[in-house]
Amino acid sequence: MRPHSRVVATAPVPSLTRWGASVDADLVYRCLLVFGARPAATLERDLGMQPLRVAHALEELAAMQAVGRRGTRWVALPAAEVVRSLHRRGSAHRRPRAGCRPGWQPALREVLPEPIPLDDGLRHLPSRALTRARLRDLVAVVRHEHLTMNPEPAYEEESARSAVPMDRTLLSRGVRTRVLGVHSLDGGDPLTVHGRNPGEPRPDYRQTVNLPLKLIVMDRRVALFPVSAENLDAGYLEVSQAPVVSALAALFERHWESAGQPQETIMRETSLTPREQVLVQLLAQGHTDASAAQALQISQRSVSGILRNLMDRLGVNNRFQLGLALGARHLLTPPSTMEEDR
Repeated sequence: MRPHSRVVATAPVPSLTRWGASVDADLVYRCLLVFGARPAATLERDLGMQPLRVAHALEELAAMQAVGRRGTRWVALPAAEVVRSLHRRGSAHRRPRAGCRPGWQPALREVLPEPIPLDDGLRHLPSRALTRARLRDLVAVVRHEHLTMNPEPAYEEESARSAVPMDRTLLSRGVRTRVLGVHSLDGGDPLTVHGRNPGEPRPDYRQTVNLPLKLIVMDRRVALFPVSAENLDAGYLEVSQAPVVSALAALFERHWESAGQPQETIMRETSLTPREQVLVQLLAQGHTDASAAQALQISQRSVSGILRNLMDRLGVNNRFQLGLALGARHLLTPPSTMEEDR
């Protein structure tokens, strides 16, 4: 999913696999529910899936009455409505999975004492403690690459403490370790307070505004992500199905390529000229380019040129990022503060 995609769902996204949906169908439904209606071609691009796989997933979701059509766009029906419908229809509409113990779908609602195989290459780790233990086992055998996508604005303490020794293990073996997150490094490495020593090797880190899900991919063979983004206590799904892991790794790479490297931006110091100071304050107060140009007695083209120059100096790509960069450097006074000072 693209960084500029607009998130439209706030409630937890249910896993349709408990009702017999394939992993592809569940992934497509989550994408539509969280990021809104889109054509099949956009789903193929966003999820890195082949057209036939997307077509089969949409056909499956339509049969479950979980999606509908709006012109060329596919739309996810509300999660609560879909779940109620599946409850009403009962087990006759649930596709049995080979190798699963009887009654596994209802069991996913409960906290279970051990991992439960759901299908070949897919199993549920029903608690964070069990997930951390499984991560330690997997880290011990990773040889080439470890990818982490972390959309949380703050690290959970216990997870952060366990992450530090796992990072040391990976980096000591020469495993390429990359972390994609939303944290700013202006205040330094956030894991220092959880046991990381200043100056010791760290994973490569890139920062972006938002991310679609929490994700770990190891050697492009195994991926883990939460059953519910809103309730991590519900545990994680561990996937080793090659097409799904490949799609999730491609999702990471797309966000990695578009993300910034905060280490480079942080070191860039700047100061504003008097005209730049007046311009950014006018824009912060709600002026348009036209009204700001009129107040400064310059052309709109000059306004665009001043802002472009500022973005280049601060290493940002758009006005939203420019506002964040100026605010972080205390070069932009919030409108409410200016009004209080008058």
